[in-house]
Amino acid sequence: MVNTESPATLEPLRSVHTTNFPDLLNQLGISLVVSTYQAGKVVLLRGDEGTLNTHFRIFQKPMGLAADPQGRIAVGTGSQIWEFRNVPAVAPKLEPKGKHDACFLPRNMHVTGDIDIHEMAWGKAGLWFVNTRFSCLCTLDLDHSFVPRWRPSFVSAYAPEDRCHLNGLELVDGQPKYVTALGTTDTPGGWRDNKAKGGILIDVTNNELVAQNLSMPHSPRWYQDQLWVLESGDGSLAKVNPTTGQLDPVVQLPGFTRGIDFCGPLAFIGLSQVRESAVFSGLPLTERLTERTCGVWVVNIDTAEIVAFLKFEDAVQEIFSVQVLWGSRFPELLVDDNELLKSSYVLPDEALAEVEMTNRPPSAAEVCFQAAFQAYQAGQLEEAVAQYRQGLELNPKQMVARYRLGVILVDLKRWQEGIEQLTQVIAERTDHVEAHNSLGVAYLNVQDKAKAQWHFERALALNPKFVLARNNLQALQNQ
Repeated sequence: MVNTESPATLEPLRSVHTTNFPDLLNQLGISLVVSTYQAGKVVLLRGDEGTLNTHFRIFQKPMGLAADPQGRIAVGTGSQIWEFRNVPAVAPKLEPKGKHDACFLPRNMHVTGDIDIHEMAWGKAGLWFVNTRFSCLCTLDLDHSFVPRWRPSFVSAYAPEDRCHLNGLELVDGQPKYVTALGTTDTPGGWRDNKAKGGILIDVTNNELVAQNLSMPHSPRWYQDQLWVLESGDGSLAKVNPTTGQLDPVVQLPGFTRGIDFCGPLAFIGLSQVRESAVFSGLPLTERLTERTCGVWVVNIDTAEIVAFLKFEDAVQEIFSVQVLWGSRFPELLVDDNELLKSSYVLPDEALAEVEMTNRPPSAAEVCFQAAFQAYQAGQLEEAVAQYRQGLELNPKQMVARYRLGVILVDLKRWQEGIEQLTQVIAERTDHVEAHNSLGVAYLNVQDKAKAQWHFERALALNPKFVLARNNLQALQNQ
């Protein structure tokens, strides 16, 4: 049964969870990585002393995720694919000391163009991904945006037209085996005409339909010698008979089901509220539920019992992918200009044997930045300001520290000082979305509405899904 809800603490992307969720992750020795393209975030779900820590990293429209036990994560974004590798030696250097057991560092970033990347998976040929805009499965090489490897037999050509809304992907024995699509159409957006019951499940190896007449199917999975699929339009998880195509519903959930991974008898399923739009109108789910939920639900697939859940509130309204991070209870994912990225090196074993270790102590600036971060975590904001200022005198180019200083000054309502710091940040990094939003807040509070509006609009131009900036702009316009 579901336990009593317990509030998570991170604002403004608020969430609540059942009290057993963090212990469940710790007992399994795992954490979860979740993508929400609507909010522009990749979220690490980590058990943390009885609470569920929701740790957010910013990406531009993150959708497909692929994670494997070898310590690899891939993130498909609006026009790129990022690849990360776990470098365990970096974990002990993270703050707070001794807490992290994995640290994923970026290794590659491949520009694909806007191809509406959906599900992804690691296989024998490397990374496979669904190219929804061109209605095909792809891999990567260094010379091309993407390499088409398969398309449904009813799609006559490669074209950036989303002809059938190919979306879900499952590999078996390292090769593509099952995909889902929302129709058997061969015209631009043709699947929309029968989205409520036009969905299909295809066997890639023989191009045959395994199941049809599905309501927006997604996330086919082969697990425990059983084929599973999410019928997103019905908010359900079902088993599929690969021979007959018969669906055996397991559970219905209070949201648009999309994104699933397994550990033991448990399925971790992503739920979305779904927008009130033409795309989602007329679905069984929207007719069944007037209020729908966004989060991650945990279901025992043997008993069909809901074991636990995490429910997002406000800013996060849609989930795309959910993946288990094996053997890591408290990982980190580094994506910004972090000092650890600059000083972390991974070399081949034969080269590593000839490396002379220097054990360089941290610089005086790094000591200040570490002290500032610790003070900030302890709620000692004035001390954090003093340490950041001292560190920036020694290393004025550390823009991560300068941004954090600017945010703290804004939190302290020292508007002009915050503006000074954040202006320097965007002078160095014009695409710093959060700095533009914080500058907008500061300018709004010194009654410079024109500059406030400009910075909110700039943040939204860089990330149209940035909910905080949109809310701030609306509040300004309503004044």
